[in-house]
Amino acid sequence: MPELPEVETYIRELEPALKGRTIEAAEVSWPRIIAAPDPPEFLHEIRGERFQHFDRRGKYMLLGMASGKTLMIHLRMTGELHIYPSDFAPDKHVHVRFFLDHCSHLHYRDQRKFGRIWLVRDTQSILHRLGPEPLSDAFSVEAFGVKLNGRKATIKALLLDQSVVAGVGNIYADEALFCAKIHPRRSGGSLDPAEQRSLRDAIRTVLERAIALKGSTLQNYIRLDGEKGNAQDAHQVFRKTGQPCPICGHPIERIVLTQRSTHFCPNCQPQ
Repeated sequence: MPELPEVETYIRELEPALKGRTIEAAEVSWPRIIAAPDPPEFLHEIRGERFQHFDRRGKYMLLGMASGKTLMIHLRMTGELHIYPSDFAPDKHVHVRFFLDHCSHLHYRDQRKFGRIWLVRDTQSILHRLGPEPLSDAFSVEAFGVKLNGRKATIKALLLDQSVVAGVGNIYADEALFCAKIHPRRSGGSLDPAEQRSLRDAIRTVLERAIALKGSTLQNYIRLDGEKGNAQDAHQVFRKTGQPCPICGHPIERIVLTQRSTHFCPNCQPQ
């Protein structure tokens, strides 16, 4: 699933390509992808909208229109966005096409069809449950500690909880826990203040590094121009089962927590 760095990469690449462009019409071949309004109304309302603002909240893309509405996109597991000339023939996995001015199309491609798209005026109606942005001042050590103190859930589960911190998923949770030397099975409430600070800083470090490398391409994520990201080359534990830890050489282990594969070094991250 694309996480914060992959979504941030899309936003940074979409802005110069779309800012000021107008959507002349749209086509939806899989209506369930349109979460709001209903697909016929969506097709009516999107016509004539002009891209103006580009932002991200957690794993949501926020494409602000000149009208004040926002086109919100959540890629879920396999969503992709690409811009092609108008004569480019889409494959069977392209479920939404936005017909732009200057003879080009924005394609929403989604092999598993789990992604969702909204056109709304009030983004908070969808985003209100999200926790702080991990790269913002709101993600302070104190605020993070409040989210963890007294919690019995594993720290890995809490990092995946978007109400604790927005945008972190399986990849960067594993990488941050390794960077902070914290075992993923430990309860959130067991972390002392120094560990809370270390983990907060590690989350920022791994996310900033992944953004600089334009996201992780492990299976489905492809950038706007069709190129892969490079952050997977910097992963230290994620999907490295059996390989030597880059710090101590002990084999990386894999367990399942909250139904998600979890990778760690049992020597560097003692329980």
